[in-house]
Amino acid sequence: MVCAKFLHFSFIPFLNRNKMGRGKVELKRIENPTSRQVTFSKRRNGLLKKAFELSILCDAEVALLVFSPSGKAYHFASSDLDSTIARYRSEVGLSGSSYQFCRPLEFWRNKIQELQKTIDTMEEKLKHFAGEGISMLCMKELRQLERQLKIGVERIRSKKKRIAAEQINLLKRKQRVLQEENICLQKRVKLHELHDGSVSSGIPESNACNVFHERVLYHGALA
Repeated sequence: MVCAKFLHFSFIPFLNRNKMGRGKVELKRIENPTSRQVTFSKRRNGLLKKAFELSILCDAEVALLVFSPSGKAYHFASSDLDSTIARYRSEVGLSGSSYQFCRPLEFWRNKIQELQKTIDTMEEKLKHFAGEGISMLCMKELRQLERQLKIGVERIRSKKKRIAAEQINLLKRKQRVLQEENICLQKRVKLHELHDGSVSSGIPESNACNVFHERVLYHGALA
């Protein structure tokens, strides 16, 4: 695996040759953003090309990772990148649990800015749904907002209908249960009345039961 330390020392003779041929070259951060980006693109492509040539010419297992200032990743691997990194970690005695890719600070700053923009956009849309901040919207945006609101209202009404239907069905089931309980209670009351009447008039209990059943059948036929 090509390490940053190895690359640093391998470039020292090259820099010395440049110093002898072209004079002193000072390595420092390029302040101009455009020039810095152009230089990064050229040097990155050259580095990836050298890594590819090294793997072909010398039959070496090469893995190269490059992160741009904005956090974008570029890599080259002559074989599987994960297996090469695992092999390197095994060679230097690093445990797998501590294996992490460290992102530069600039990457996380850009990520925070993107998330903040997303939050601002969502908050603005919520205001539009409430009818606020729509004075700057064009006709196309207003029509789109109106269409979204109509779809939302239709979904809400559909949900309300489903809930109302479920509640009605539940009340009907409770009504049937109460009616059945009421019928049972009425039968028990009539049975007690017949039983009390048979005792007071001296009618045998079996005859009272027969009379009760006959009355129940009679009322059931009339119903």
